[in-house]
Amino acid sequence: MTGTATDRSRDAAILSELSGGIFTITLNRPDAANAIRPDDRNALIQLFSDADVDPDVRVVVLRANGRHFCAGADVVTLADGHAKNVKRVTGPMRTIMTGAQKLVASVLDCGKPVITVVQGAAAGIGAHLAYASDLVVATDAAYFAESFVKRGLVVDGGGAYLLPRRIGMQKAKEMVFFGEKLTAGEALGLGLINRVVSVAELDAAVAEFADRLAVAPTSAIALTKRLFNDSPDSDRSASFVAEAMAQEIQSYAHDSKEGVRAFVQKRPADYLGW
Repeated sequence: MTGTATDRSRDAAILSELSGGIFTITLNRPDAANAIRPDDRNALIQLFSDADVDPDVRVVVLRANGRHFCAGADVVTLADGHAKNVKRVTGPMRTIMTGAQKLVASVLDCGKPVITVVQGAAAGIGAHLAYASDLVVATDAAYFAESFVKRGLVVDGGGAYLLPRRIGMQKAKEMVFFGEKLTAGEALGLGLINRVVSVAELDAAVAEFADRLAVAPTSAIALTKRLFNDSPDSDRSASFVAEAMAQEIQSYAHDSKEGVRAFVQKRPADYLGW
């Protein structure tokens, strides 16, 4: 993957690195609890878009430096924008749709599996990045919060779409109406995350997922991801047709033939990702 302005300096707000098929994106504003500014958001969208089309990327890991994963959008920047801008009809709507919603969509639509690593707070858009991911590993001190109501705001960044589908309507409403924290243990119990580990175990738990996905049949996972993400909004007939089409597409892949050969020959498969 070609370098971007986000990964040239270790002091940049967003860092990225590709190694062994694992593309790691790191939020790097620990002093601001990794709150996301518009430029940071746009850099993340571009990185997920790049990862989607880069054949060298087999899995994406989204993580953060510091005590917290992400406290949400940068409220200081938001307040400054409110003070300076004159609102016009459809302007704020366009900002949300091309900003926070586009960021969440870039995770959902990325053809590579996305693992999000959460420590401390995952609030607002930070929480939604985790909800949009395919796998989530969290420390036992992590928590998730829908903080919009505490600032007099409506949930954005795809929260109204994602949260009821992840944890059910009643619990989702409780979270957004009161803005209370959901602990890592509670999130695990609701099926919102995959693993809860100690800080000392975090890197090993993430590597266990990432290393396995880095040698997996990536195109098969991409098609499966699309089927699963689309399924809540599809009826049975549409889901069955999409599944059959995905099966046919993957049947032409190198990895499909390799997987069958490896099974017959009773050896480990050597997947290329396509």
